[in-house]
Amino acid sequence: MTTSDVVVVTGAGGMGTAVARRIGSGRTVILADAFPEHLDRAVAALRAEGYDAHGQVTDIADQKSVTALADRAAAEGRLSAVVHTAGVSAATSTVRKIMEVDLAGTAYLIDAFEPVATRATSVVCVASMAGHYAQLSPDVERALAITPADGLLSLDVVADFEGDPVSAYILAKRANQVRVQAAALAYNRRGARINTISPGVISTPMARAEQESASGDHMMAMLDACGAGRTGTPAEIAEAAAFLTGPGSLYITGTDLLIDGGQAAWLYHHRPQ
Repeated sequence: MTTSDVVVVTGAGGMGTAVARRIGSGRTVILADAFPEHLDRAVAALRAEGYDAHGQVTDIADQKSVTALADRAAAEGRLSAVVHTAGVSAATSTVRKIMEVDLAGTAYLIDAFEPVATRATSVVCVASMAGHYAQLSPDVERALAITPADGLLSLDVVADFEGDPVSAYILAKRANQVRVQAAALAYNRRGARINTISPGVISTPMARAEQESASGDHMMAMLDACGAGRTGTPAEIAEAAAFLTGPGSLYITGTDLLIDGGQAAWLYHHRPQ
């Protein structure tokens, strides 16, 4: 009996389903999401298109739930790819929720899949362009990178955080980036790889909520100012995920791929002072 290649995608939204479609052909796809009805619709759509898709209700903020997802994936066959798109946004979430899901939840996923990773495995965590805006001390970045996952929410920089959801989101996404950098060694020792993708404004329901928030006009003005003139598409993120989980990127690990239409470059070098 042939062992199936298994792909895990967290987040059944526009970005997650685009990734599943791009890399899931001929593989067992396990789609994970916290909301059963949303998950069932996405799985049914993928199955109708011929994918061997299965759903698992998973709360990324719950360490045991994430471990159960990793265990199931390992039991299904050869773990080929894990693409973590699940998360919450600054426009629709509280500071606490952002810390629990975007910061700690990503750390739980990194830890849960490392023991079941093989030479065939590539993990991609979706961070954000926002992580590139963080201004943290080296000591804080190191703490975010290497503190055991179950202790992250107790770090002073997290537990005593004083700021708005946007600032919390920037902190959480920078934590994703440095956490993946630090995890590359453990994954390398298994012959596996792990990277982050940092999207800018991508046309998803979450991004539309951001556009309708207080900072939405500023966000869209930046797209015009940087010359991109448009949002990105979920398919463009899926292409990047396909590259980072495919054979053309075997020497790429512990790094971040910024996909933002040039917004960060404009902010660094051309934004009016």
